[in-house]
Amino acid sequence: MSSATSAGNTLPGDPPPKGAPPGGRRAIAVWSVGVSVYFVAVIFRTSLGVAGLDAADRFHVGASALSTFSILQLLVYAGMQIPVGLLVDRLGTKKVLGIGVVLFTVGQLGFAFSPSYGMALASRALLGCGDAMTFISVLRLGTRWFPARRGPMVAQLAGLVGMAGNLVSTLVLARLLHGIGWTAAFAGSALAGVVVFVLLLLFLKDHPEGHEPEPLPHQGAAYVRRQIATSWREPGTRLGLWVHFTTQFPAMVFLLLWGMPFLVEAQGLSRATAGGLLTLVVLSNMTVGLVYGQVIARHHAARLPLALGTVGATALLWAATLAYPADRAPMWLLVVLCTVLGACGPASMIGFDFARPANPPERQGTASGITNMGGFVASMTTLFAVGMLLDATGDDYGIAFSSVFVLQALGVTQILRLRKRAARRERERLVASRVETVHVPV
Repeated sequence: MSSATSAGNTLPGDPPPKGAPPGGRRAIAVWSVGVSVYFVAVIFRTSLGVAGLDAADRFHVGASALSTFSILQLLVYAGMQIPVGLLVDRLGTKKVLGIGVVLFTVGQLGFAFSPSYGMALASRALLGCGDAMTFISVLRLGTRWFPARRGPMVAQLAGLVGMAGNLVSTLVLARLLHGIGWTAAFAGSALAGVVVFVLLLLFLKDHPEGHEPEPLPHQGAAYVRRQIATSWREPGTRLGLWVHFTTQFPAMVFLLLWGMPFLVEAQGLSRATAGGLLTLVVLSNMTVGLVYGQVIARHHAARLPLALGTVGATALLWAATLAYPADRAPMWLLVVLCTVLGACGPASMIGFDFARPANPPERQGTASGITNMGGFVASMTTLFAVGMLLDATGDDYGIAFSSVFVLQALGVTQILRLRKRAARRERERLVASRVETVHVPV
């Protein structure tokens, strides 16, 4: 086994194996360039969350048609995850991120100037395609530049930076939208894509000097099938997908589209107050992400309890909010709900901590792509279900948001089914890795 492969199976607390990426200031600088691209992608992705009601007025559409914006964007995003993972494994981070920046910037510009619902849909699809190329690339960049023991914290920090992008959408873009108008706000925000594209071209490198990955043979469709099949056969990859599926979508649906309408129309809050609660979700996400990253880095066994605990707390708070006996939930309950929703993003990152040690470096992109599909498939499904149920029930948000519990139950069932197999396989890999590392001649 190569030292690179051994490094891929290192657990937190283990000493770095010979040949592991060095980390350090240079790694932080390069990784920061990559994560800045993800930061801008999240701003663009979540921009519709603060513009949902404006989009409904601008394009004269109802709840189902409005949800189609986000559904199509997430459909493209989810469908691109495995191809993007394969591309990252084949082409490297810099090329894939560069393509992504061009696509999501053009998509944001198109959305700014779209005169019709159809053109706006096409623009969001293009944005989703570019967005899909960012997070998997940033995860790959982290594994190439930092030792494996830093993996959980680096991944959580990437998620934290993404939520900072969400914060920009909530605080800055929302004000621009209502201050300078639709076209100027969206077109102006697209300039951020140009800035990060220049930074990427000038400063980003796929890996440190002396840590070049082994070249992969060009085997066409056979290579693609083998990469996907081998990654999928690992129980850790499948467990990672279902953890991501079950944990991410409640907050994603809330922030991406339905949170603002729910708080304004169902709870009777002003847009300013609703925006403050959306901001609370983002701030909670950033705080919890730091805590989860530190806990997992020190206690690897905490991964599953943290994930399942987050799912349970989310379900409990949604049930309490939707079943509250009065017409509207009290502010304190909405505050607690939004605080707990903030833990969904960090909990979803735990999925990658199951997939990462289950796969060697040459499959990290593919495995991460499979894992990352989970939450976005769940989000897309819930966005569609909420929109359809709102139209069918005359905007009964209690019934519409009850669809959250169905997907949570499905996900928890799969997590419990796979957890023992994944744990056993991870232990076997770790023992084999340590034995072979000991016998590598110095």
